[in-house]
Formats: sequence, C-alpha cells, structure tokens
Amino acid sequence: MHFFIRKRRGTPTVIIVALIDILIVMLIFLMVTTTFKQQPALRLALPESSQARRSGASESVPLIVSIDAEGNLRLGPNALPLTADQLRAELTARAEKDPDLNLAINADKAAPIGQLVKVMDAVKEANIKPPSMFTREAGNP
Repeated sequence: MHFFIRKRRGTPTVIIVALIDILIVMLIFLMVTTTFKQQPALRLALPESSQARRSGASESVPLIVSIDAEGNLRLGPNALPLTADQLRAELTARAEKDPDLNLAINADKAAPIGQLVKVMDAVKEANIKPPSMFTREAGNP
C-alpha cells in the first residue's frame, strides 16, 4: 500500500500594498463624487421682494442672524440659539473685533415682527452698519 504524504501548506499571506491601493482608489472616488453643499440649519420660508438682488462673489461673507417662525434667534454658520440679550452682547463683541462687520438677517416670513425689531435694536446698539435681508425673488418658489 502506498500512502500519499501531504505537504504542509504555509499560511496564506495577505498583500497589504494591494489593499492600500484599493483603499486609496475608493477614497479618491468618494471625494470626487461627494458634493460639499452646505445645508441650512433652519428651513425658512423667505419673504418675496421685487427688488431682490443677488450678492456678488467678491463680497465678504456676512454674519447671519436667523429668526424662525416661532421667533427663535440663531447666530452664525453654526446657528447657535440665543436670546435677545445674548445676541446684543455677541454683536457688540464682534463689532469691536471687526468694525467693518457685515450682517445679514435671515427671517422667516411668519417670524414675529417684535423679534426683528429686537435684532435691529441690537444692531444699532453695536454700531454695525445696516444689515441686509435675505429674500427670494417674486414669483420664484
């Protein structure tokens, strides 16, 4: 009787370089196909204006104060919730750092007018030039 002697197989090796190459290709693919569009933190129904104009790309990015339909105030790109007194103090501090501060108000069309007045008072108290308002063109949804 003749028995076959099996040779011991070595443990399989994983080629790390090939895996890294695949990982880099996938990473590049995801970076190219992903859009980096900023989504607003608040959904606001902007009021219409027949005199609305688009701001140019050469203008500096304004500091944005948002007022939602319930009258809640939010400040900046992170949409930090604030009270009217906190907003006044924050605007004063930022105006001292940057005297040419651009400010824009992004208010829902159902926002309470009292909150808008409080924001305008805080702007005047901080000696900031009159803010611009976000609107949408008449007839556009």
